[in-house]
Amino acid sequence: MGKAAWRLIPLMMLMYVASFLDRVNIGFAALQMNADLGLTEAQYGFAAGIFFWGYFLFEVPSNLLLQRFGARLWMCRIMVSWGLLSMATAFAQGPVSLSILRFLLGVAEAGLYPGMILYMTYWFPQGTRARFIALFLAAVPLSNVIGAPLSGWLLGFEGYFRGWQNMLLIEGLPSVLLGLSVLWLLPDGPEKAKWLTAEEKAIIAARLAADRKDDAKLGTVHGFGEMLRDRRVWILMIPDFCIVIGLYALSLWMPLMVSAMGFSHIETGWLVALAYFTAIAAMVLLGLSSDRRGERAGHVAFAALMGAAGLTGAALFRDPVLVIASFCLAASGIYGALAVFWTLPTALLRGTAAAAGLALINSFANLGGFFGPSITGWLRTLTGDYVLGLLVMAGMLGLAAVSVLLIGWAFFPRAAPHLEKAA
Repeated sequence: MGKAAWRLIPLMMLMYVASFLDRVNIGFAALQMNADLGLTEAQYGFAAGIFFWGYFLFEVPSNLLLQRFGARLWMCRIMVSWGLLSMATAFAQGPVSLSILRFLLGVAEAGLYPGMILYMTYWFPQGTRARFIALFLAAVPLSNVIGAPLSGWLLGFEGYFRGWQNMLLIEGLPSVLLGLSVLWLLPDGPEKAKWLTAEEKAIIAARLAADRKDDAKLGTVHGFGEMLRDRRVWILMIPDFCIVIGLYALSLWMPLMVSAMGFSHIETGWLVALAYFTAIAAMVLLGLSSDRRGERAGHVAFAALMGAAGLTGAALFRDPVLVIASFCLAASGIYGALAVFWTLPTALLRGTAAAAGLALINSFANLGGFFGPSITGWLRTLTGDYVLGLLVMAGMLGLAAVSVLLIGWAFFPRAAPHLEKAA
C-alpha cells in the first residue's frame, strides 16, 4: 500500500494542482481582467461559475468513458484539452467570450475529480481510504499555496500581453505537459503496474476483496440502473453541494476580498496562500482521525461547522488580522469536510455504479461552484459589501453539517477501525 501511495499520490496531486489552479486563477486575473474587459462584478461571478455547468453536463459520460478506455488514456485527454482551453482564456474579449471559454473549460475537465476518486478505489481499501483521499485533495489548497503567490507575482509581468494574460498562458502550460506524462506514469490499475511484484499485486487484491465482505451490511450498489434508483446516492448530493458552494465562493472571491483591505497583489497572494496552507494540515489530520476511529459523518459535520464559523468571522470582523484568521479557519473546515465526505459514496458504490454514481454526485454538487461565486457577486452588487454573501455561504455549511449527520446515522453504520497501516 505504501509503495502504491508513493508512486501514485504525488502524481495525482500534481494533476489536481494543475487542474484547480486553472479553474480558480481567474480570481487573480480578475484584479486586472475585470477592468480590461469592462466586466461588472455580476458578469465576473457568472463567467467564473459557468465553468461548472460544462462540468455538470459532461461529468457522468466522462467517467463512464474513463472506465471504458482506462485512466491512462482518458486522463491524458482531459488534461491536454483543459490546459489548452485555459491558455485560450487569455484571449477573451468580453463577458460573452469569457463565459464561453469558461464553459468549454468545464466540459474539457469534466471527469477528472470523480475519475481520480474512482481510481483510488482500485488501489486502496476502505479502512485506509480517508487518509489517501485527504492527501490527494490536499492538492486543492496546495494549488493555492503555490498558485496564489505565483499568480500575484505574474500579474506584474507586462509586455506584449497584459499581466493577467501572461498568468493564464504560463499557468496553463503545466497541464498540457502533465497530461502527456500520464501516458507513461499512470497505470490503469494494480495489475498493469510494472513496479509491483506479483506478491504485492496479490496483497492489494486481497485487501480490496476483504472490503467486499461488508457489502451485504452496507447494501452496496453495482449496476447503473440500480445506482439511479438508490435514494442514498441522491441524498448524498445535499451535503456535498453545501460544502462545494462555500468552497468556490471562498476560492473565487477571497483574492478580491483580501485585496480590498488594502493589500498589494503580492501581499494578497501570500495571505491567500496562508489560508490554504492551514487547510492542508487540517485535511490530513481529519483524514487520519477518521480512518483510526472508523467514523465518517461526524468528522464531516465537525469540519463543516469549522468552515461556517470561519466565514461568519470573516463577515463580521473588521480587523484585517482577524479576517485573515477567519479565512484560515474557513478554508481548513471546508477542505477537511470535503476530504472525509468522499469515503461515504466510495463505501456504497461498486463497478459501473461507482463510475457513474461518483460522477453524478460530484456533477450536481459542483453546481455549487456556479451558484457560490454568482450569489456572492450578486449580493456584493446589491449590498455594496461581502457580509451577506459570506453569511449565506456559512449557512450552507451549517446545512451540510446537519444533513451529513442525518445521512450518516440513517444509512452508514459505524465501521470498526481498520488496524492495518500503510507501509
